[in-house]
Amino acid sequence: MNLTRRSLLRIGVGLGAGALGPRLALAEVPAAEGPAPAAPSQARHGLSFFGDLKYPADFTHFDYVNPEAPKGGPFSQMGRATFYNQSLSTFDTLNPYNQRGNGAQGIELIYDTLMTAAGDEKSAMYPRLATAVEIADEGLTYRFPLNPAARFHDGTALTAADVVASFAALKADGYETIRMALRDLIAVEPDGDQAVVMRFKPGRARDVPLTAAGMPIFSKAHLAHHPFNQSSLELPLGSGPYKVGRFEQGRFIEYDRVKDYWGARLPALTGRFNFDTVRYEYFRDRIAGFEGFKAKAYLFREEFTAREWATQYDFPAVRDGRVKLETLPDESFSGVQGWFFNTRRPQFFDRRVREAIGLLFDFDWTRRNLMYDAYHRTVSFFQNSDMMAQGLPSPAELKLLDPFRAQLPEEVFGEPYAPPASDGSGEDRALRLKAVALLKDAGYLIRQGKLVNAKGEPFTMEFLDDDGAMERHHARFIGHLKKVGIDATFRIVDPAQFQARLQAFDFDVVVRRYSFAPYPGDELRAYFSTEAARTPGSYNVAGIADPVVDALIAQALAAGNADALVTCCRALDRVLRAGHYWIPQWYSGENRIAYWDVFGRPDVKPRYELGVLDTWWSTAPGAAKPG
Repeated sequence: MNLTRRSLLRIGVGLGAGALGPRLALAEVPAAEGPAPAAPSQARHGLSFFGDLKYPADFTHFDYVNPEAPKGGPFSQMGRATFYNQSLSTFDTLNPYNQRGNGAQGIELIYDTLMTAAGDEKSAMYPRLATAVEIADEGLTYRFPLNPAARFHDGTALTAADVVASFAALKADGYETIRMALRDLIAVEPDGDQAVVMRFKPGRARDVPLTAAGMPIFSKAHLAHHPFNQSSLELPLGSGPYKVGRFEQGRFIEYDRVKDYWGARLPALTGRFNFDTVRYEYFRDRIAGFEGFKAKAYLFREEFTAREWATQYDFPAVRDGRVKLETLPDESFSGVQGWFFNTRRPQFFDRRVREAIGLLFDFDWTRRNLMYDAYHRTVSFFQNSDMMAQGLPSPAELKLLDPFRAQLPEEVFGEPYAPPASDGSGEDRALRLKAVALLKDAGYLIRQGKLVNAKGEPFTMEFLDDDGAMERHHARFIGHLKKVGIDATFRIVDPAQFQARLQAFDFDVVVRRYSFAPYPGDELRAYFSTEAARTPGSYNVAGIADPVVDALIAQALAAGNADALVTCCRALDRVLRAGHYWIPQWYSGENRIAYWDVFGRPDVKPRYELGVLDTWWSTAPGAAKPG
């Protein structure tokens, strides 16, 4: 899982494939009670968190694209990230946006959104289906005029009725996290055929209008005959730059470029979506996937394993230049990756237990012996950003934290917690003794080599995964856990079972990775709130349910400027780190990519994105300048 609000804005995730049943086909999101909204202000050419936009109203294209990029040729890859119900290993539905099945990757390519995000701004969006946005003075009513040229792939016009039906489907039957993200959106109403009005709750999360503007829109007529709350392999209908082409369930899926795409020359889309065919390959394991790349079964690969990058990329196509290897800087937040405890399980209730288990992971030995010294230790939920807590709390942070002093461990008011460095031997006795002491304080004792509670019940924990890529990391860690009497195991299940267990929170410990937008917003609630902890299928896999965390999230969502948001996130970081909800792993700070030498690309990479599929083009024979 590697989903951020930036991902939502950028690719229009959140709404997708599939459809709405007849009962909901004509439904609208209900209107709010109360007086009519204030008259809207003048139209704006973009949206952002705090009103700042890099591009002027008359911009012609983003700075990081080639506006005359050739169109044509193929692009193919093994998937790199998932959202909602997707799996990297298989798919059995073309609807990734509900709770059913394993969704196909790439579906977002077939849909348009009201606005689209810029890859070189922290949080900014520009017109796509909408031609502008008009915001009422009270900040709760947004009107989006629609582009009359917009067309679905069957030639029918895209109108306000399609927008209204799309949001009705998502709020009724979308993935749980979609419904959470849109809960402050209380009305989507047509204003004639060529405009929609959105109304939001008072006190709404700051980023909800941007999230809503980034939601893909699909056909009301299609929704009326295809139940949105079901999994389906029937072809969905979109209006975007691609449509679904050939596919074989669980093996591959292709998307064909729409040659007469209505939005191709919009300023925010110029120079993008250049490949005639985009293909996602599926492999059951990473070894098979890598061999497929070497055999040119697909053309682009991002490598996430340092060992593989260091030892496996010396094959003939690399040596003779047919395959290129590059390391690109990653200027986005480094993200949150680690082993997350399911605190819904009784053995993980006590934070001392969680801290003790974390002490038994020897990162320094692991980095040197398993990862070629290629990674840095993650310590913060906002790693590598200005929102990462450091040193003692500032006066502004203390102002937020002091009202909760009685509810917080004293640790929150000192240096933020960071996992201690080991001696690198792989057998650090000092850390092991500290872990045993913490476990003893929590009521556990070692008897006949087993860690047991006061009732004599053994301490067990299972690491759950659907991929064996980290099996060596787990094995070493499990070995250290067994030395203090913990009965730990590593279990690999098939993708369908893994997805079902993840959504039902039926696991002990699981590896997850999350990333934040440069200005974190409603994803804070999705990852860390009590509401999310109680919502099946949410991203709060740890089950964090802390009223202090909820209060700090509310402060962050209401922050009126960037400085206030930074302060809220630093305070939140201190509280989360003191909770020991995870065992932090590592981050790289760069993207390792390999690709067959059949691509061109702009001179400038978007600062907050990789830009590969979005802005690259084919140099294969047959690619031509756009007309």
